[in-house]
Amino acid sequence: MDTTTALLSDITTTVANFDQSSVLWALIVGIILAFLLGAGMGANDVSNAFGTSVGSGVVTIIQAYIMASIFETLGSVLVGWSVIDTMRKGVVDTSQYADDPKELLLGQVAILGGCAAWLMIATVFHMPVSTTHSLVGATIGFSVVLRGFNGIQWMVIVKIVASWFISPILSGIISSILYIIVDHTVLRTANPVKSGLRILPVFYFVCLAFNALMIFWDGSKLLKFDQIPAWGIVIIVIGVGLLAAAFAHFVLKPRIRAKIQDSEVPPTPPIFSDIESGRGTTELKEFAEGETQPLPRKPESEPGKIRQFFMWLMPDRSRVDSRSTTQLFSTIQVFTACFAGFAHGANDVSNAVAPLAALISIYRYKSTEQKESVPIYVLLYGVLAICVGLWCLGHRVIKTVGQKMSEINPASGFTIEFGAAMTALLASKIGLPISTTHCLVGSVVAVGSIRSGEGIKWSIFRNIVISWVVTLPVAGLISAGIMLLIKWIAL
Repeated sequence: MDTTTALLSDITTTVANFDQSSVLWALIVGIILAFLLGAGMGANDVSNAFGTSVGSGVVTIIQAYIMASIFETLGSVLVGWSVIDTMRKGVVDTSQYADDPKELLLGQVAILGGCAAWLMIATVFHMPVSTTHSLVGATIGFSVVLRGFNGIQWMVIVKIVASWFISPILSGIISSILYIIVDHTVLRTANPVKSGLRILPVFYFVCLAFNALMIFWDGSKLLKFDQIPAWGIVIIVIGVGLLAAAFAHFVLKPRIRAKIQDSEVPPTPPIFSDIESGRGTTELKEFAEGETQPLPRKPESEPGKIRQFFMWLMPDRSRVDSRSTTQLFSTIQVFTACFAGFAHGANDVSNAVAPLAALISIYRYKSTEQKESVPIYVLLYGVLAICVGLWCLGHRVIKTVGQKMSEINPASGFTIEFGAAMTALLASKIGLPISTTHCLVGSVVAVGSIRSGEGIKWSIFRNIVISWVVTLPVAGLISAGIMLLIKWIAL
């Protein structure tokens, strides 16, 4: 009991001696560095989220910037609460700084500096790297300088590292399955436009119902969403999905149909228009059957049957989608690009503001506990910085993910964004700070491998993977360097 009293007395004395004016410079520098970090992230990470839409020609770069600004904000404010605490308190045991909160406060400045510097370097070299990796590396970097390897929560780091491998694989699997479903239900049918319009309300139902689930399930404390009972969430989710499906059926379908009809030019020769519309296939089939008699077939072996099944299952790489099909998926892809921006805002914006949230909390309350929730203005400040970076430098990375790595069209772009956004949002809700960059690149590689005639440009993919691997140690080293400098000057 005496020991506890003595410890509390020591901490009280330390807190009393914690002079805010002596670290005011650190708060100001931290706020500036947080803005630079946000700008670097806007230029790098957000560009990944909208890269596939720009790459497939669905939206211009300016339109991508406007949509990103809106939906990143919504994602960070509505969903981005659970990830912040993992980044603020999960990577390093903050209780070991209880007797000297000033050290932890200065450590946040080192994190922000190390992370911002690496993101800017990566953007200059057109490398799509992960803000999450950078932050984890920078957090370890400052902590090693101040406390050695004590207090680093290795199990949390193992989970985060595992998620870096799991996220591209999971995202790739979801996107590939989705593309195969789209291929069978729409692209390879006799009339892809008719099939696509029929299935459009289903896509909208799934997408918006999933978004609603992510917003309201264990939702924002600030907006009181966490108080909604489970049955209420179920009603809201189904209601939102049905409204989206009704909107797609009664408003979007007629518009898309009219737009496609206006832009269609009858192709020549006439035989192709028959094939494209699904008419005339019976006559052609009969004509072909009359011309060539089928040869007697040998009974197929088991490997032959398996091979034939996979040939039927996988998309035809040589098929070129008609212009009207491309137009149909263009309208869907604009929607999924916004979904991807929302998911990115939910996960990565929260990561980026975590050190700033910690810095402000320690400065205000002179404590390392950080029990209060993150102020809304901190999130909005992060979003503002991200938008500035995106508008000024975003074009540098958009081209790497969206155009250079694999050939992307609106149909594959839609499935890539949907799979990546689903993976990122699920991880956000679990509180796992995964990388949206990894999800998107995983999906581009997976869908590109099964769909694109040219496949994947593996040299560009190799460079991207190298930039992922070096991110954590480089950000850690820069952060450690900054911490040594601060220690020399201020501690």
